[in-house]
Amino acid sequence: MEHHLSGKVVIITGASSGIGAATARALVRLGCSVTLAARSADKLRALVEELGPSALDVPTDVTVGTDVARMVAKTLERFGRVDALFANAGLYIPGRVAEGDPDAWAKLIDVNVNGVLRCVHAVLPAMMAQHSGDILITSSISGFIDIQWEPVYSASKHAIQGFVHTLRRQVATAGIRVGAIAPGMVANELWGITEAAEVERRVREHACLRSEDVAEAVVFMLSQPPHVTIRDLVMLPQSQDL
Repeated sequence: MEHHLSGKVVIITGASSGIGAATARALVRLGCSVTLAARSADKLRALVEELGPSALDVPTDVTVGTDVARMVAKTLERFGRVDALFANAGLYIPGRVAEGDPDAWAKLIDVNVNGVLRCVHAVLPAMMAQHSGDILITSSISGFIDIQWEPVYSASKHAIQGFVHTLRRQVATAGIRVGAIAPGMVANELWGITEAAEVERRVREHACLRSEDVAEAVVFMLSQPPHVTIRDLVMLPQSQDL
């Protein structure tokens, strides 16, 4: 039976690995068309070759306005509409403030916050014109809890939460839904966990989520009937003690 997401067009940032790539695979299996955006052109091309004609790769740096505009324009040119944006690109830097690098923090804020703002701003005209759309943003448990070993990352995700909750109210009357998905620790590249055996060990110990777990939650959020908004979906590894 055809899934009701079949035919939807979804832009995914941070699509070359981790949660973004897992979500692209999940959505294409359900009949969606996807635009894959990330800085790594080679990884995007490999994923498009895996997924087939339902996928479009657009190398994109979300901190560069012309890149983001091209990402949306190429999507509209290829697929004719934008039904959802999954603003997922992000950087992670833990550590003590006294020992940190302010230039690295600035880059993190530029990707995690400003990059999201740029992508949302770029898709809103198309969504408002069609009077429908979903905007999902990858937040973090760090957007809900002040985690002392990652203060700058936590600050970026608190900013995302503030943006999600205010944007949602601005665009609700235009038929656009806005929500955040906030995972705890995920065994993927962002956290430096790339070996399959290590991923499985951490999952077996209930210490990490898989990228695919988060992808399934994204599908769940997008699959809700139009009158339902899931404002925040927080998901943790069962043994994560926060």
